[in-house]
Parts: sequence; structure tokens; C-alpha cells
Amino acid sequence: MVTFVEVTDPADARLQEYRDLRDVQLRQSLEAEHGLFLAEGEKVVRRALEAGHAARSFLMAPRWVESLADVLSHSDAPCYVLSEAEIETITGFHVHRGALASLTRQALPAAETVLEGARRVVVLENLVDHGNVGSVFRNAAALGVDAVLVTPQCADPLYRRAIKTSMGNVFHVPWTRVAGMPDALALLRAAGFLTVALTLSDDAISLEQLVARDEPQIAMVFGTEGAGVDPRTAAHVDLRVRIPMADGVDSLNVAAATAVAFYATRG
Repeated sequence: MVTFVEVTDPADARLQEYRDLRDVQLRQSLEAEHGLFLAEGEKVVRRALEAGHAARSFLMAPRWVESLADVLSHSDAPCYVLSEAEIETITGFHVHRGALASLTRQALPAAETVLEGARRVVVLENLVDHGNVGSVFRNAAALGVDAVLVTPQCADPLYRRAIKTSMGNVFHVPWTRVAGMPDALALLRAAGFLTVALTLSDDAISLEQLVARDEPQIAMVFGTEGAGVDPRTAAHVDLRVRIPMADGVDSLNVAAATAVAFYATRG
């Protein structure tokens, strides 16, 4: 059972993992070095624990202890209890949903394992915004996408903002990192997927035309914010596909585009 520890000094060394959460580079370095990630908010913490991630520790204000009592009772990690003002001093921002957890990262599965039995897969090529990555996972969970593959340069799905934006759905959708797009495309083709890049290229067919093909397995590639899918990737997929736009608008942001594509291809 969890051990509750009342902390009187925000500078307590035991709270190091929770400091300065606004500093993305610092957090990424710390989390990579120590094999951890942070979950913020009652619902997200609950989903992380229910997905089997082991807690290293918890940090929360007294009023949130009771609401998470059921999941805390199954953990032997320490729970540091401070006032909300003290937590804000440590983290650098107001933790408006009241609870934080430091959890152990699990080894990522092999891509073949993630793809097993999947019908619709999304590949995120070099998305750099953690909020967009989180939104894609939320869309994928809501609209029945089976798996997500991310490239080496893609933002971390287990970074706090990505987890928060996904509402914890990064714990529900199977995902892993791939070595790069050439390897990913080869792997997807070997597994029977039609590879599709969402792009504005001149030879792109419409999303409606893709849906009409009724392909049994589709892997949809979405590129980085602004530049979109790398031209080298677009040249090597099976199909290039666009979402038709009204006059005067050329595209949607990546989070919105994934929602439209996932909905249209849900079958």
C-alpha cells in the first residue's frame, strides 16, 4: 500500500523528478536518463496505473488523495503530499488537476508486435509538437485506429503534455518507434498494408477515393507540422491522398487532418 509522506520543504531532494516541468529540454533529458515519465491529472494518473505502468512516486495536494485512493492502495510507491501552492513552486505551473505521478517507462514493443492483427495504422513522421502527438493518440483511440508508429525525430508520446492532451489514451493505443521511414514502409508492406501519405501533391487522390477502394489494411502517414510528409516518403508510398478543401484553404492542421482521415476510413 502507498506510503503517504507530508513534505514541509519544497526543496526536498526527493521531489527532484517534479521540478521545472515547463522546461521541455530539461524534462526530456531527465526522463531519458532515469527511464521515467510523468502523468498529470486524476484521470491520466489512473489510466497510466491501470495500463500497468509502475509508479515511482506520487505528488499531490491533500484534496486529491481521496479521489485516487483506490489506485493508490495498489501501489507501494511514496505519495508526497503538499499544498497546491507548494506544488506550483516545485513544478513551475499550476497543476490544476491536482495530481502528478512519476512512472517507470516500459520497453517499447517490436513493430511487428504492434502491427499484429491491425487493420488501420497511423505513422507520425517527425511531428515535433507534443500537443499534436497527444491529439493524434486521442483521435486514434476515439476512432478505432489500431496502432501508431512514430519516427525517431517525432516528439515523445510519453512526454507530460502529450499524455495530458491525449487524455491518457497513449496508454490505450499500441505504439512503438521505428528506425526510420524506409524501414517502416518496408515493414508495413510486408505485413500487407497499403501505405498512404496524406499530402497535397498533384497526383494525390481524394480521401473519398481512398475510402471507395475498401482496402483491408491501410497505413496512413502524416508529416511534420508545416512541411508535411517528407517528399522522399511521399515518393515511396503506394498512394498519395488529400482531404478536399473549400476554396481558399489548402489544408488542415495535423491534429484535425488525422481526425477527418480516421473517421472517413473507420469502416
